[in-house]
Amino acid sequence: MRLLVLGGTEFVGRAVVEAALGRGWEVTVFHRGRHRPPPGVRSLHGDRTASDGLAALTADRAGWDAVVDTWSGAPRAVREAARLLRGRAGRYAYVSSRSVYVWPWPPGAAEDAPLVEGAADADATDYAADKRGGELAAVGAFGAADSLLVRAGLILGPYENVGRLPWWLTRIARGGPVLAPGPRELPLQYIDARDLADWLLGALERGLSGPYNLVSPPGHTTMGELLDACVRATGADAELRWTDPETVLAAGIEPWTELPVWVPPGGETHGAVHGADVSRAVATGLVCRPVAETVADTWHWLSGLGGTGPLRPDRTRPGLDPEVEAKVLGLV
Repeated sequence: MRLLVLGGTEFVGRAVVEAALGRGWEVTVFHRGRHRPPPGVRSLHGDRTASDGLAALTADRAGWDAVVDTWSGAPRAVREAARLLRGRAGRYAYVSSRSVYVWPWPPGAAEDAPLVEGAADADATDYAADKRGGELAAVGAFGAADSLLVRAGLILGPYENVGRLPWWLTRIARGGPVLAPGPRELPLQYIDARDLADWLLGALERGLSGPYNLVSPPGHTTMGELLDACVRATGADAELRWTDPETVLAAGIEPWTELPVWVPPGGETHGAVHGADVSRAVATGLVCRPVAETVADTWHWLSGLGGTGPLRPDRTRPGLDPEVEAKVLGLV
């Protein structure tokens, strides 16, 4: 297979590239040159936000069996690339998001849940509308039969540039009492970027099309298993102090952002974020590795960077202020 990855040097795109190389595919990466792609790829440079940003693709007359696009900005960038590549590539896979569903996402919602408005020719507005516009752009250029929409949920794993799992790992690595938001058995859904990549490439090989929710089955792991794995991976002298959700919320701590991954049970947010129907993806080959493997591999990668991972410029680094944590735990 000949694969073109638009991006391919960070997080999900890099996972796709490495998985494709592992399958023996011929991979071309189109990127801005800010990060070095994995060895073994053919590299083209360009900036999709510039007026002539696709010039390298225009000049290159190669063809590809499939394209993978991870773009998160203005939908028109997806439209321009997809239109350019129509006729030169067989299939177009767009890595979208479950954010395209109208909020609140119904617990157990499948791919037929109501969608937000979006436009293929739009400039950047908000994340949900941008991702929906990107979907429309891909389908508009390649048609429903030759486009694959990967609606990912929470993504974790090595090369993470959002900072959620890296924050937990670095916090636990510092040791001492750690505010662990309960309950321990709180079920979580996420997808390791490498499992996303493996499923996506397999879907391209099989000619799958249309939208797929891509996240682990409900209850794949729990908050307790995730944080226990962080303790084991770091080898830290950390004490997880499990704290009930009411105490956490009463302290004014923001779920998801100040305590990454965690949202309290019982509310619409937990049911939406950690309760997706992924039966369609599972039926087409989705396999999710154990949480311990995701955590250990992320720590190994993060340790190689000195403990501080990259962060996308459009994201705020997540995490809890140490003084707030100490106050809730009664240490000050």
